[in-house]
Amino acid sequence: MRPKTSQIVQKALLEMGFIIFLFYSNLMMGQYNFGHSFATRSLLEAMRNIFTLDNFVIAVVAAFIGHVVFDQVRKRL
Repeated sequence: MRPKTSQIVQKALLEMGFIIFLFYSNLMMGQYNFGHSFATRSLLEAMRNIFTLDNFVIAVVAAFIGHVVFDQVRKRL
């Protein structure tokens, strides 16, 4: 039995959301590497640097590509 379209969309959104979460987590960790610390940079300032339109577009495109790749790998297993 084939899954419903809404289930397919929900699964894709969940996988893409997880990839976007990992992308932003990685950016946040990068804000405090290479000599930066919480003492010299506030969390709000770091979030302002991270949550930009450019980063959001990159995250969504990367999440879509990641979803397609993982879906193809899953089908081959």
